[in-house]
Amino acid sequence: MSQVTQRPLHRIRSAPNLLTLARICLAPFLVAAILEGHYALSFVLFVAAGLTDALDGLLARWLKQHSVLGQYLDPVADKLLLSTLFLVLLYKGKIPVTVAVLVFGRDLGILLVAAILYAAVGRREFKPSVFGKGNTLAQIAAVAATLLHELTAAYWVSVFRTLALDATVALTVISGLHYAWIVSRRAGAPAGNGAASR
Repeated sequence: MSQVTQRPLHRIRSAPNLLTLARICLAPFLVAAILEGHYALSFVLFVAAGLTDALDGLLARWLKQHSVLGQYLDPVADKLLLSTLFLVLLYKGKIPVTVAVLVFGRDLGILLVAAILYAAVGRREFKPSVFGKGNTLAQIAAVAATLLHELTAAYWVSVFRTLALDATVALTVISGLHYAWIVSRRAGAPAGNGAASR
């Protein structure tokens, strides 16, 4: 096998990227568990997916296995998993329509803008903003709280779910507007070395 072929395969086989791919592979099983009403299993799978998300970043830093593939693959895996879960939970009537539409619309808009910029002027990269990171955390908390709410009627879970959904709505709007502002400012600038905005 040539060195040119081995290099991409080596990047894919790195521990952080394998964990990210594992998170992507968990998505259909998680969706199936929710659709079939197995909320205990879906909660466990979601926690497992969250652990892979935390570990891939830690391993990338610890093993010094940062790669451009990983910088793009990780946020794509997050968007794929979370956007899909919001749509599935909407279908099951577990979250408000407004929340699901905002989350899915924002992520779809970001992906479309990124694709248009890539096609028009080449690769565009943006470092994750504090609003983007906050939005991702709020979405994770909202999904976890919604799944947990199906397992227990504890008051604190209900309150946590409400707060997480409200935070998701607020940060989805704020991070979406911030992303649009970044794009408008950097549209004419040369591509940098940061990761795509989350």
